Amino acid sequence: MNRTCTLVVAFALAVVALSAGIAAAGDVNVNIGWPPPLIIEKPRVVMVPETQVYRAPNLEFNVFMFGGKYYSLHNDRWFMTVRAGAPWTPVVVERIPVEVRAVPVKYYKIKPDHAKKMKHKDKDKDKYDDDEDDGSGRGKGHDKGCPPGLAKQGRC
Repeated sequence: MNRTCTLVVAFALAVVALSAGIAAAGDVNVNIGWPPPLIIEKPRVVMVPETQVYRAPNLEFNVFMFGGKYYSLHNDRWFMTVRAGAPWTPVVVERIPVEVRAVPVKYYKIKPDHAKKMKHKDKDKDKYDDDEDDGSGRGKGHDKGCPPGLAKQGRC
């Protein structure tokens, strides 16, 4: 009798422990960011030179068309939709056709990693007052962005 009671208590504790673990695992939240804006009507597209990919230059965000589907790199995440008016679906980069990923950066409306740089600029914006000379000898308004020479070297 004593052994049976011990087994029942052990089993009950195991069930409670497992259910707590399952409840904790069920509370996982993966933030993929906001998808691109919905494409209301079929956009005008032009072919990217030396590729089989089309781009939509009239839209305000990255939209490429390949194989009858639309692809967008938005906030450094890839999305895909099958037609205008359909919602965007997040896609892992490995599932994006190589032809789309190979589009030269100069054909992007918003360059990759640009969203991250804009967030850093907004964070640094409060460090300086544009209306006053900060004493650096650079004068007013010269604290924005990165000088071209340093940017090319990847130093800012």
